[in-house]
Amino acid sequence: MGDNKRKRGRKPKNPTPETLEIPITAVNPSPSPPPIDEPFSVGNVELIDNAASSQLGRRRGRPKKLPTMPEKPQTGRRLTRSIDSNGAIPTVPVEVDCATAMDADPIWESVSARVLPSMDSVVKVFCVHTEPNFSLPWQRKRQYSSSSSGFVIGGRRVLTNAHSVEHYTQVKLKKRGSDTKYLATVLAIGTECDIAMLTVDDDEFWQGMSPVEFGDLPTLQDAVTVVGYPIGGDTISVTSGVVSRIEILSYVHGSTELLGLQIDAAINSGNSGGPAFNGKGNCVGIAFQSLKHEDVENIGYVIPTPVIMHFIQDYEKNGGYTGFPILGVEWQKMENPDLRMSMGMKSDQKGVRIRRIDPTSPEYKVLKPSDVILSFDGVDIANDGTVPFRHGERIGFSYLISQKYTGDDAAIKVLRNSNVLKFNIKLDGHRRLIPAHSKGKPPSYYIVAGFVFSTVSVPYLRSEYGKDYEYEAPVKILEKLLYAMPQSPDEQLVVVSQVLVADINIGYEDIVNTQVVAFNGKPVKNLKSLAAMVESCDDEYLKFDLDYEQIVVLRTKTAKAATLDILTTHCIPSAMSDDLKS
Repeated sequence: MGDNKRKRGRKPKNPTPETLEIPITAVNPSPSPPPIDEPFSVGNVELIDNAASSQLGRRRGRPKKLPTMPEKPQTGRRLTRSIDSNGAIPTVPVEVDCATAMDADPIWESVSARVLPSMDSVVKVFCVHTEPNFSLPWQRKRQYSSSSSGFVIGGRRVLTNAHSVEHYTQVKLKKRGSDTKYLATVLAIGTECDIAMLTVDDDEFWQGMSPVEFGDLPTLQDAVTVVGYPIGGDTISVTSGVVSRIEILSYVHGSTELLGLQIDAAINSGNSGGPAFNGKGNCVGIAFQSLKHEDVENIGYVIPTPVIMHFIQDYEKNGGYTGFPILGVEWQKMENPDLRMSMGMKSDQKGVRIRRIDPTSPEYKVLKPSDVILSFDGVDIANDGTVPFRHGERIGFSYLISQKYTGDDAAIKVLRNSNVLKFNIKLDGHRRLIPAHSKGKPPSYYIVAGFVFSTVSVPYLRSEYGKDYEYEAPVKILEKLLYAMPQSPDEQLVVVSQVLVADINIGYEDIVNTQVVAFNGKPVKNLKSLAAMVESCDDEYLKFDLDYEQIVVLRTKTAKAATLDILTTHCIPSAMSDDLKS
């Protein structure tokens, strides 16, 4: 949590990162198979220096002359096709000096030579997905398939991206140079860090496979080589670049902020899960998203080794993925001198002011609003919320929190009423009123008299309003998405998703995505409590208090009697999801 300045209104011009994965085809062909995160379309492909395309339509004017290469000693030759001045490709092969291209940049030549042995550890990931239908929660969408990349690590395990195997039905891996696909088992999915761990039971898959070795966090301008199976071909692909930025990044799939690397190597759809190697051939990250916008080019993002090792050690320590802890507070910068003076801060004291505290977090019991956090685990926090990182670099203090594990203790020093206090706080995960992910669980629903009650989540909003849900969804729901905090760990935002039209609900047909505030005068805490109250209701009427001061009143006996016929009409197997029956 931190300064949340997102506002509703006109769409920002700033580009947003996208996860990278190739949707292949629907298993059962349909006119529009559902995409993974962002669909691949021809409009998003930029053809650069495609000389062959000029055959279809030559420009007017004198043809441009191609520069001639100076003569050099020929140490090796290869045959290729040249392009004439009109853009046509002749059928007669010509000889090209290989040494010319190789001598052009000896740095990348040496990098590629060192990376080459690790390329055999890079595999292609094939996944069949079956995504839940959050708008019709009693069924699933048509299954579809995709491909991405992965690589072998120690312990007969494979790492890839979490969004590459999201809502998986079947996962298969193929080794480099092999024609066999091996069934894989998903061991863990780290939603926040966008990493998934797989394994293969077939011993044949591991023959000749050597795990990659992880390297240290690179520095700026360090050379990196990204290896994977991106769109544009079936064989392995290698692109090179340098580290251009190291900072706390927004992880699109995880809806979190963790340490990340920005590189200028080409990263395209299908590169997801592929390793990024340094000049020594060690893995320094996992490719997972890129920036797509008309004003930028060659901006890709890599999950660095500290985040990868946190995921692996979390799995080995707890037998599963427990997530990244957070400090359950929202804070404000203290850069204004008058603000610092009013808070009783001395000239040598720096920190950030607590705005709000999550009522469900452990910090709620010890910290208070307007406390000034001076340090975390002995590291002093600056007035802008940063801490020293490396020589000449600073980074947000949330990096220190992300290095911890769920359940770890942390020492926090705060300033309260001009007094310095020290607390030991047990860190926990983040609970949102509107979850960012379903984490593989099917959506919950409850139906009575044609009213479909469901819970709001980001996948639900995306299903209802598309990828621009942040601008299309109702204002009150967006306000809760951006700013609301749960008052209890099991609190949910329950809405009337839609009304299945029947005689019993005449006049209520237009109620869509409206929050349910209370039932028969009792507050609605979550969907399970609502279903329990309705099922056990013996009153003459069912009265639902909705948002915007709306009410829904139904006769109890006729409403419950009509539910079965409505379910039969719409081929719905049950009036409630399985998680509400227990």
